[in-house]
Amino acid sequence: MEVLAGIVFILMYVVIVSEKIHRTVAAGLGALVMLYVGVLDMDTALHHVDFNTLGLLVGMMILVGVTSHTGLFDFVAVWAAQKAKAEPRRILIYLGLITAVFSGFLDNVTTVLLMVPVTFSITQKLHISPMPFLLTQIIASNIGGTATLIGDPPNIMIGSAAPELTFMMFIENLAPIAFFDLFVVMFIMEALYRKQLHTKPELQSEVMAMDAGKCIKDHKLLGKSLFALGLTILGFFTHSMLGLESSLIALGGGFLLLLLAGGSASLVEKTMKSVEWATIFFFIGLFIAVGGLVETGIIHDLATMAIELTGGDVTTTSLLVLWLSAIVSSVLDNIPFVATMIPLIQNMGAMGVSNLDPVWWSLALGACLGGNGTLVGASANLIVAGLAAERGVKITFLKYLWVGFPIMILTILLSTVYVYVRYLM
Repeated sequence: MEVLAGIVFILMYVVIVSEKIHRTVAAGLGALVMLYVGVLDMDTALHHVDFNTLGLLVGMMILVGVTSHTGLFDFVAVWAAQKAKAEPRRILIYLGLITAVFSGFLDNVTTVLLMVPVTFSITQKLHISPMPFLLTQIIASNIGGTATLIGDPPNIMIGSAAPELTFMMFIENLAPIAFFDLFVVMFIMEALYRKQLHTKPELQSEVMAMDAGKCIKDHKLLGKSLFALGLTILGFFTHSMLGLESSLIALGGGFLLLLLAGGSASLVEKTMKSVEWATIFFFIGLFIAVGGLVETGIIHDLATMAIELTGGDVTTTSLLVLWLSAIVSSVLDNIPFVATMIPLIQNMGAMGVSNLDPVWWSLALGACLGGNGTLVGASANLIVAGLAAERGVKITFLKYLWVGFPIMILTILLSTVYVYVRYLM
């Protein structure tokens, strides 16, 4: 079964990369084949579907869908463009930095759901390609999410498994390298797309002359949207104290806003159409397909061999975990890999390894930054691709790979130096 599961997954991945058919169809067929040939049964498959992630996505998509009718995103677009003097190169950096900061204190999926509509509003007004901005925001969201306990799912899992690693410890240990990586990446992205970041002076003048306040179409709905969104964000900060999953917070905020907005059939139908169902079903297929690798032991065998190679040495283990988690997380979803690595690292502690902190930080850095490697490496990547496709902009697997993978390697190299100098010398 292990060989069969591996073959099915590789074929599915090849089809996704080739883009001959839509990735949702490829992932769905891959998951179904795993079920048809008996790699895993339906109950086990459902166990591997991360409903917390799916609920978070749907809830935030509902919130964004209703809020988009208020004109808020156009307002933010004009405000940000005017602060940057309507200069595309500045706008690229401003939006990238905003995305990274928000991703650290919200989650990166929520952040890109809010930022993509803003990006399209700005680029349409200046008649420039949104592609450099979208790619920058994908990468910035994953880097920013690395900096805190709540920014990215792998960090949440690590914090839960190692409760001695507090919220402030994540910031103290991960934020410095995350934001150093960010500034390096901002410089690279601005240099890489400099020739595309030009617009006409008259378009800049038109943007600077606009009254941002006139972009708001429905002040009453805006007030309700901001209330629901603020309540949801507060919920994200306090959900551990409340004992609630982040998906319940997001879904609660989404349906509360639908209720406050009137709850009419037309509103609900219009809002549900704004949910990226193709992306949701892609995640379901991917979770099940990766579940097949987990159930047959492929991921466990890979992680176990990696730990055995190091002989329990903290320095070697930390650097190997950093690079292994980065490479694997760039081609698989990082959540099941981190879930497999956590008990293996805990076992090292049980075997007498006294200082596991460098290993935990290496796992967090590798899993979060590794998500920048490919289009399927992280949830935020796929959300941006789905929202862009809905607006007629196609981010292909290979187009993203040429930018994302080298940047991922660079950030992992910088992280290697950071981990070695700070913890292992």
